Amino acid sequence: MITNKNKIVYKAFGLKVLSSILLPELEKEQIISSDPDILIEKSDLTEQWALLGDPKRYFVVKENYCLFDVPNVAIYLVENGKKITFSSYNNANEDQIRLYLLGTCMGAILMQRKILPLHGSAIELNGKAYAIVGDSGAGKSTLASAFLRLGYQLISDDVIPITIKKGIPIVTPAYPQQKLWLESLNQFAMESNQFRPIFNRETKFAIPVINQFATRPLPLAGVIELVKTNNDEIEFNPVENLNRLHILFCNTYRNFFIAPSGLMEWHFNTTTKMCEHIDIYHLRRPTSRFTAYDLTELILKTLNKEEKVYG
Repeated sequence: MITNKNKIVYKAFGLKVLSSILLPELEKEQIISSDPDILIEKSDLTEQWALLGDPKRYFVVKENYCLFDVPNVAIYLVENGKKITFSSYNNANEDQIRLYLLGTCMGAILMQRKILPLHGSAIELNGKAYAIVGDSGAGKSTLASAFLRLGYQLISDDVIPITIKKGIPIVTPAYPQQKLWLESLNQFAMESNQFRPIFNRETKFAIPVINQFATRPLPLAGVIELVKTNNDEIEFNPVENLNRLHILFCNTYRNFFIAPSGLMEWHFNTTTKMCEHIDIYHLRRPTSRFTAYDLTELILKTLNKEEKVYG
């Protein structure tokens, strides 16, 4: 473990993170041969927020700059793809502070570094990455967990970092943790008392994923948009034409950062290149019953069939 004046170096999203706050969700870096990619430190941001903030909104976003306020938790500043500063409120809980450091702040810093963050879970299937995206509550992490129980590996949960290398979209492992609702734990026969509840979400839990966490970047082969439906049938269909770009935009993490950050052209070019190399699907699941295992079976059957035809 490397320390620097009470800071610890971690690794996440393919980056070295030097932090003044403990981040137990992340893996500690044992050997460091260069300066950290990201610095996280605590400092007073109340004056900046008073000067730039607006009582009617929580975010101030411009090129290489993202300032936002989470009432009763902290003010956060993300700059130049390299630095996260936070100013916590009195009696703020560290679990909650970390929730935004590893979520919204990391989403902003990846975007500033021109790494596309998708919102969802990514899993490794046969040496390739597949991203499961969708609205909050769609069942992304639950579906990913069902794949883990079949022996597959997790690449990322919540924020999926994608870069284009030699024209190919690549997913870099984030950090070895999932977030699952109590309902999903019960369906998987997992005891909730073995896991740490996420602060202020007593029925959502942090699930360490150590032995089934991917350790190397993988080519992105597909994006599966998971959608809840009142119908009783499962539907799994390919998405064609411009609808593919629409899905990638809608499922970009904190996509309202894109325009004020001056990144619309970059985002369009990046997602266009992605569409040249990946398949995109709509997966509709009924809300009336637990379908995670049915979904994994259908996905694997479809992908294996297509691999035989095209590969």
